[in-house]
Amino acid sequence: MECYALKGYGETKDYMQIVKKLDDGFIVKIVRDMDGYDDITTDFMSQELFDTCLRTGYICKMESAERLAVNA
Repeated sequence: MECYALKGYGETKDYMQIVKKLDDGFIVKIVRDMDGYDDITTDFMSQELFDTCLRTGYICKMESAERLAVNA
């Protein structure tokens, strides 16, 4: 699965993981660091929104060594 770092404020370690590719977008798992615990959300992201986020720098692909372990 591909992982993308989410742009945030300060030293956040928020990221998004693509769970499944669909014809019109992706099922993604978004992991946000909320003061010491992980807030995990699974949702749909359209292809258009994904492309816009990449183009504007809101998300950027993470190398495999940078991935964070999540047991969810």
